[in-house]
Amino acid sequence: MSDTPFGFNRPGDGDDDRPQDPFKGMGGDMAQFADMLHRFADMIGGQGAGGAGGGPLNWDLAKNIARHQVVEQGDPSVVDTERRQVEEALRLADLWLDEKTTLPAGIRTPQAWSRSEWIEQTLPVWAKVCDPIATRMVDSMGGALGGGEIPADMQAMAGPLIGMVKQMAGAMVGGQAGQALGALAREVTCSADVGLPLAPDGVGALLPAGVEAFGSGLEISGEEIRLYLALREAAHQRLFAHVPWLRSHLLGAVEEYARGITVDLSGIEQAVQGLDLSNPEAIQEALGGEIQLQPEESPRQKAALARLETTLALVEGWVDTVVNEAADGRLPGSVKLAEAVRRRRATGGPAERTFATLVGLELRPRRLREAATLWRTLTDVRGVQGRDEVWDHPDLLPTSDDLDDPDGFVHGREEIEGLSDLDLSELTKPQEDGEPGEPDEKDDKDGGPDGGPDGGPDGGPGDGGPRT
Repeated sequence: MSDTPFGFNRPGDGDDDRPQDPFKGMGGDMAQFADMLHRFADMIGGQGAGGAGGGPLNWDLAKNIARHQVVEQGDPSVVDTERRQVEEALRLADLWLDEKTTLPAGIRTPQAWSRSEWIEQTLPVWAKVCDPIATRMVDSMGGALGGGEIPADMQAMAGPLIGMVKQMAGAMVGGQAGQALGALAREVTCSADVGLPLAPDGVGALLPAGVEAFGSGLEISGEEIRLYLALREAAHQRLFAHVPWLRSHLLGAVEEYARGITVDLSGIEQAVQGLDLSNPEAIQEALGGEIQLQPEESPRQKAALARLETTLALVEGWVDTVVNEAADGRLPGSVKLAEAVRRRRATGGPAERTFATLVGLELRPRRLREAATLWRTLTDVRGVQGRDEVWDHPDLLPTSDDLDDPDGFVHGREEIEGLSDLDLSELTKPQEDGEPGEPDEKDDKDGGPDGGPDGGPDGGPGDGGPRT
């Protein structure tokens, strides 16, 4: 990008040739510049950053774009018959899950959503997830367009333009968020399809249109598909409702990862070089490019990503385990449906593209099979209650290393088991010639026959062997 922002000259760079009116360098005078600012403000009026939420990203614009996208491609309203079918499926799913997990039901309000309703209901959580990267984006836009490089004596005049550039950046990110969420809304089947707690507390929801699209080509009855997906939704909601730390743990990991994202504005910087700032339409077109997000390779960033991927895999693995156990013997096509879900998650899709666009993150539980194996092994060894107790505290959760060795996590590894072989009573056993646990000074120094801290009862080390 040019070293001279917006046609300004810096002090010492040909001061004699610098026009008295700094805005003549942009091809106009102060009056023309003021008129341009007014037209620019009118163009983006009502489309500024934050919308109703007041954040850096224009969520009003994002919502409108997403809803327009789904309506344009078909968003049938949910009819009463579909609503009853969904509510019955979710209630039946919770009855089946009662036999397979100790976590109580988490759905108080079963609902059937259209795609537009999914956008409306989940938008508050998307805002929480995406605002960190939107903040970086808007700040970077201001810097890339020279906001920090304008001479001090011109800051007051250029300030309105920089503010509007940031406003346009918020609108730009909002437009991309709307397109991504619109695409995602056409693919999801329920509120928890992407593994995050998107629904309001106590709400479990299926999208009849999404359920129908998911079952296309599977040659399984619609009722069976609906029940299987209802089991998955109900299982997710049990975790989100009754593992109190899980919601903040997941969303916090996403936010922490997003804060380490850098924004590549090279394409936009090239677009604004030599731009005619008296043409608001040209500015809008230049800022309409797609954002390129680059994750930093810092240790903190890698740790946040590993924590997030492991937690997502554990959530999905637990859901797979309890759902498949509940469906076994009840739904003839459950094995086929389980494989369809795994294949859909493994190959990525709109959820992955949405996060790659909004926060630079591919939301994919890469270790789903390993996590499912660990939960099944826990169930076999410790039972349902012992398995579910692992969710009592985040420190009890398996780590990425545990996914590599699920048997070691379930049965205990040798280095951990070795601690249980230590008889702590030996350390406090009464001594023959002294107070309990207080060897005399001589034995403390040379490990004499009465056994010091380094010696056993025979004067040697704890194994009775000679002292070295």
